[in-house]
Amino acid sequence: MQCAIYKSRRKQDTYLYLATKDDFSHIPDPLLKLIGEPVHVMDLDLSPERKLAREDVAEVLRNLRERGWHLQMPRQDDPLAIRH
Repeated sequence: MQCAIYKSRRKQDTYLYLATKDDFSHIPDPLLKLIGEPVHVMDLDLSPERKLAREDVAEVLRNLRERGWHLQMPRQDDPLAIRH
């Protein structure tokens, strides 16, 4: 599945994957306001065999098929992993 990836101008390490390039019609308005004007970064061909650095490709594909978009947020540190 071909998808387009955009980065957020407002939120560091936040990326929006779209099933159709430049089609923001399915994105909720509050989300668009949160991330600001998206900046196109790249187009990517996704398949179940493809590895993504920070996302589960199966979840990304499912979100793209079901709602037309997927949001990748920055990783949050696990509070249980913090050393005292």
